[in-house]
Amino acid sequence: MTTQIQQLDHELIQAAAQVARTRCRGDNHTMAAAGRAPDGRIVTAVNAYHFTGGPCAELVLIGTAAAQGVYELDTIVAVGDRDRGVVPPCGRCRQVLLDYFPALKVIVGAGDRTRAVPVRDLLPESYVWADHQLDAD
Repeated sequence: MTTQIQQLDHELIQAAAQVARTRCRGDNHTMAAAGRAPDGRIVTAVNAYHFTGGPCAELVLIGTAAAQGVYELDTIVAVGDRDRGVVPPCGRCRQVLLDYFPALKVIVGAGDRTRAVPVRDLLPESYVWADHQLDAD
């Protein structure tokens, strides 16, 4: 189910865009992400690109949030440098976000089509990593 973008979501987009404008420099850092905790705190991060691979901004955000004592996120957004706007998460990030935060909303779309969608909608019929940890009743 898609939800209308709310003022809090605009603030999250702006937080990521500000980091993308001010902290993404050169080819190593081209994406910024912002996530909102249930208590309203906003955590930001940038990707760490390397030719051998490297973590996307969304994955860096998970570690950054944990380092700040934030273990739950309500909503997340990624924004590209050079004013590219909101960028949807890659497949790997979709799976990791689903595994860490199954109730997470992800902001996607551009312009007046920007919306917050459940991460499960971005990865239908997905494998849920935590399923193997469920107790058998």
